[in-house]
Amino acid sequence: MSTDSSEQVLDYPLRAPTAVDPPEEWAKLRQGCPVAHIRLPSGDKAMLITRYDDVRQVLSDPRFTRNLAEEGAARITTNEGGSVFENKDAAELSGGEQHEKWRRFIMRWFTVKRISAMQQSIETMAHQLIDKMIAKGPPADLVSDLAFPLPVWVIAEILGIAVDDRDKLAHWSNSMLTMTQFTQEEVDKAQMEFVHYLMGHIAKKRAEPGDDLLSDLIRAADQGEQINEKILLMTAQGILVAGHETTSNMIGKMMGMLLSDRRRWEQLVAEPSLVRSAVEEVLRFDANAGFGLPRFISEEIELSGTKVPSRSTIICSMAAANRDEKAFERADEMVLNRSPNPHLTFGAGAHSCVGQALARTELQTVLSVLLRRLPSLDLAVAPSELPRREGLLVGGIEKVLVRW
Repeated sequence: MSTDSSEQVLDYPLRAPTAVDPPEEWAKLRQGCPVAHIRLPSGDKAMLITRYDDVRQVLSDPRFTRNLAEEGAARITTNEGGSVFENKDAAELSGGEQHEKWRRFIMRWFTVKRISAMQQSIETMAHQLIDKMIAKGPPADLVSDLAFPLPVWVIAEILGIAVDDRDKLAHWSNSMLTMTQFTQEEVDKAQMEFVHYLMGHIAKKRAEPGDDLLSDLIRAADQGEQINEKILLMTAQGILVAGHETTSNMIGKMMGMLLSDRRRWEQLVAEPSLVRSAVEEVLRFDANAGFGLPRFISEEIELSGTKVPSRSTIICSMAAANRDEKAFERADEMVLNRSPNPHLTFGAGAHSCVGQALARTELQTVLSVLLRRLPSLDLAVAPSELPRREGLLVGGIEKVLVRW
């Protein structure tokens, strides 16, 4: 793709050859067309940026909103109410002072200190799930046996709700992250059930508050802290979805990446002290991260020498930026002891991921426990046969079949 193809419109999301390899276009775009014209699943046009410095600049700029309910912003999907990025109610949370206040409030529950205190119980849970998996015997699916149940349990613990409804929860959160997977009717029904479920929990917590995030939010709402019922519901919903979906997918992808070239796994078995840097490298190297982060820009900016007009919708591909040769040496290689590793997987600036300490702890814990318990772990299918999750805003692998 040469620079003169800048007017070519690409269908987005771009197609990758396998669940663990990047789309071929990334490298070409970074070199020759760093601000590319794309067509979203809704048919609307937007611009895609793939260079590290550009993505960092746009994500760090507080003038640009992630709220695509704005007049003139591109729609991601044709579903009414759109995707999580087009939710009008979310607009209340994504602006200025209100967002800052809300974020500070939530951050108290996701501090490194608080998460470290949970690490022991996360490890115990990982052991229990692996015990069950070993008892059933190979082949096992790391996604349904470990990657899915663990983060759901952890996030439910933080919110203070019992999770007897794991499968329902998965269905509801998928419906919130849909691009093309669900019909309008299915999305509406799932949303209604999800809201009903959470309202029941909120009512229970009002009657008997505990030491958990949901009780904290309810107390704040009742003390008139600008947290109304709608924001309360959206926060609980958002944390449940973000807190389990992304980490569940990441555990599956981490194992897919480490086992698809078994030398990586063997290096970690030999040097378990690399777990922390290996997790950072897995986060950087993830080629199947999903949609990226949209930003609606309120004024004209310049990116890589290209003027981007105001009122444009830009899709920031952190995954493509994480492979930018100008930002990372040997960017296309997985270097398990890479340091420093300033990847953009959790975003940048004021909207960077609130739950990143939790995600890191879960990934490091799962990886450490698996290395200790199942050093002989191996994929039971060829890496090219790992089935991708389709039609959602987040990338993932449906099943990671393993033997040991």
